[in-house]
Amino acid sequence: MKILVFSPSWVGDMVMAQTLFKVLHQQYFNLTLDVISPPWPYDLLQRMPEVNNHYKLELERGKLGWQARRKLANKLKSNHYDLAITMPITWKSALNCYWCGAPKRTGYLGEMRYGLLNDRRQLDKDKLPYMVQRYVYLGLGADARIPTLSEIPQPKLSVDKNNAEVWRKKLELNKDKPLVALMPGAEFGPAKRWPTENYAEIAKDLIQKGYTVILLGSPKDFDTAKEIEQKSGCDLINLCGETSLLDAVDLLSCADLAISNDSGLMHIAAAVGIPQIAIYRSSTPEFTPPLNDKAIVLQAKFDSLTVDRIKLKSLDGVEGFTDVTVETVKSAIQLVL
Repeated sequence: MKILVFSPSWVGDMVMAQTLFKVLHQQYFNLTLDVISPPWPYDLLQRMPEVNNHYKLELERGKLGWQARRKLANKLKSNHYDLAITMPITWKSALNCYWCGAPKRTGYLGEMRYGLLNDRRQLDKDKLPYMVQRYVYLGLGADARIPTLSEIPQPKLSVDKNNAEVWRKKLELNKDKPLVALMPGAEFGPAKRWPTENYAEIAKDLIQKGYTVILLGSPKDFDTAKEIEQKSGCDLINLCGETSLLDAVDLLSCADLAISNDSGLMHIAAAVGIPQIAIYRSSTPEFTPPLNDKAIVLQAKFDSLTVDRIKLKSLDGVEGFTDVTVETVKSAIQLVL
């Protein structure tokens, strides 16, 4: 059986996509599984043993990239896939699976994809409340029972222990001191980001107790991390923009605890399997929880029924919002450390 999958575009979604890859291996004997990915989460495929071949689709975010898609599809056509699965719901994401010539092409109907898909699924949000359920369902028969969250295999990224040791030596990390990773970034605006003064207070408390604290994130998280360091008054290790995705995977494998917002790095920490504290503000764990038995999830409260919290980019002036407190996070840290 040969299957081609067009992956999601976001880091956290790519981590959760591994649940589909695992389920496909459960469904099909002697499976060859290939995955097409946009550039941003592509490297994570190297840490997923379920994937045989991975192909980077070089294009700009939000662009159609017609020529790049057609060129890659022509290259893959000779692989003679039995099944092609499109995970995103956009029209353009289904083009590669259509052009590769697979006789069966599965995906959710979205954006009028009647001609591109011939195994079209309805996205029933009531029957599929979790993102990973929506992913896994694409690998099952249309009439199959939807597995519960506890029945879905958790993502598990492999770790390069040699690279982890290189980073240990580079940062002069003392193995006798517990290591805590703070990941203060999140996409879609500050509504998903726990305030910097809160992270600073946590960092200060951890340093005073003898822990080593690193800050992980993308280059655009650097200033946020710098602000946390300044407000804490402590010597923190700001690695935002200094690591690749795979470096982050390996560094997190060295950590005794990760504390983050709902973000791509939160899902990476979950897939590495370390203890973690996930802070949800405008988003909700009822849709994209960290798939990790060692995770402690803390949720801000919304008492207003008129607020569409998922679409919030800022919490300024929002009534009925009660944030996760610093003391709540400190109590969660005590449970772990």
